[in-house]
Amino acid sequence: MLQNIDLKNILFLDIETVPEQEDWNTITQEKQVLFEEKTKYQRKGEFTSEEFYERAGIWAEFGKIICISVAYFIEKDDHRQLRVTSFSNTNEYELLINFKELLDTHFNLKKHLLCAHNGKEFDFPYIARRMIIHGIELPEKLNLFGKKPWEIHHLDTLDLWKFGDYKHYTSLNLLTHILGIPSPKQDIDGSQVANIYYKAQDLDRIIRYCEQDTIAVAQLLLRFNNLPILENKNIQHIRLQVKSKYQTQ
Repeated sequence: MLQNIDLKNILFLDIETVPEQEDWNTITQEKQVLFEEKTKYQRKGEFTSEEFYERAGIWAEFGKIICISVAYFIEKDDHRQLRVTSFSNTNEYELLINFKELLDTHFNLKKHLLCAHNGKEFDFPYIARRMIIHGIELPEKLNLFGKKPWEIHHLDTLDLWKFGDYKHYTSLNLLTHILGIPSPKQDIDGSQVANIYYKAQDLDRIIRYCEQDTIAVAQLLLRFNNLPILENKNIQHIRLQVKSKYQTQ
């Protein structure tokens, strides 16, 4: 499917998001009204805005990113390996700055691609919008202004699986199941992230979940190319030390 692309040039990623504030009553009245307007269609009168606020993390205007996990392939001793790491912080600005530094310094060439499941509809625009909200200059890979479709170096495993059928949606969990890839949803699922973050305050658990999703996306691309998936021994979890040249807020 992607025989002309060097897999080592792809940065796989996944993000986890939560409502910007834990409690509805802590956001301003003006923002409550704006949230009510924004979600009117989704709520369809079945929920009040306050009841619906637990889902606010899916909108970049009312949510925030708490984790970005990334992965990339390397070749070592003639064996393919996957290296996985995460950017996570209770300070979203710091998280985004560190992720931007990775893109600007290590994945900034034309040959480099970003890949996520449903990334074109969610992960990529969400990261870009939160960067703009924080006044962070967009890295080249996320700056789509004025670019033609063939100049946008993004891959989307959901898009690839559609094969042109734009009415079709397939979850990451379903795809991994039918393609024989270990499920990334063995511990938690996305609907539980906000509660685990705010109530249990267990960010490490969320990071592990986010990394499993990222690994699953990388494994999908292997299967799309009729390549064997990686065993656990060939997946390395590392912690990058990113020294930012940008002044923090």
